[in-house]
Amino acid sequence: MEDFLLEPSLFAIKAIAILDNDGNRLLAKYFDNNKFPNIKEQKKFEKFLFKKTVKASNEIIMLDGLTILYRSSVDLYFYVMGSSYENELMLLSALDCLFSSLNTILRKDFEKKALLEHMDIVLLALDEICDNGILMESDPEIVVSRAQLRFDDLPLAEQTVAHVQAGLRAKMDATTALVQSAKEQLKWSLLK
Repeated sequence: MEDFLLEPSLFAIKAIAILDNDGNRLLAKYFDNNKFPNIKEQKKFEKFLFKKTVKASNEIIMLDGLTILYRSSVDLYFYVMGSSYENELMLLSALDCLFSSLNTILRKDFEKKALLEHMDIVLLALDEICDNGILMESDPEIVVSRAQLRFDDLPLAEQTVAHVQAGLRAKMDATTALVQSAKEQLKWSLLK
């Protein structure tokens, strides 16, 4: 039997998924287009994965040629997937970082509703942790600090058009409320 050596690769993560307690996708990022070529295949795999892990108390499973680490909390299931030969400790550090970061971001409301309400920050955190299958950060504190960056603090050149519009709309609403309040005060002072 020949020795089987693989080239070292930074692309350790094949997919990251967050499912609800019914096995429905809340958030999923797949980085291997060969294994998961389309959304139909991804959702089929997620249903199969959920069925295998929902009642299990383990944190790791080998399934369909993948090493999958998972953890659950209230009504959320977190999955980090790598190839069958991937280092489990690296996948575990990604899972721990994701879990701890989202726990900090969502604070005490670590459940589906809060996750959906803060999906923008959750996506930023996920992007800070993993980029195209490469583990970028494993320290939850750094991920949280980067994900919760306020857009007011960003230079205008780094803001998107939507952020600028939202900021202008907020300032216009505040100005309109101030003018309306001044009109009311003037009206009541003249009526006295």
